[in-house]
Amino acid sequence: MRVRVQEAAFDYGAECGAFAARQAGQGAVVTFAGIVRDTVRGDLQAMEIEHYPGMTEKALARIAEEAARRWALGDVLVIHRHGRLAPGEVIMMVATAAPHRSDAFAAAEFLMDYLKSRAPFWKREITADGADWVAARDADEAALSRW
Repeated sequence: MRVRVQEAAFDYGAECGAFAARQAGQGAVVTFAGIVRDTVRGDLQAMEIEHYPGMTEKALARIAEEAARRWALGDVLVIHRHGRLAPGEVIMMVATAAPHRSDAFAAAEFLMDYLKSRAPFWKREITADGADWVAARDADEAALSRW
């Protein structure tokens, strides 16, 4: 199980390939990438993501461990970026490996729902008009409540 919080961009394809290559004996690998998108007004220039070093990694490690307790997982990888990101950049990824696809899919969804609603990151959208903090969404909380 690995958790990385980093400012630098990463190669999603290479990360997926390396993760899958380590999964001898597992029957399923599920991956997901989150991408910065402009959903507000069509003029997003950047998204800035802040976090508290140390606290964030511990929180992500705890939720990855929770996923491993709930489902029969062979491995978990969570990568989340911080700093200034442009629309179209990969912001995060989750990868899970398990003997069976149902566990790999469920654990990946659980991790993604947590990252979207509860992970200790603060996001600010920057447009030509200024910057606004991204508020929590009821739909994200509802998605997490199913777990």
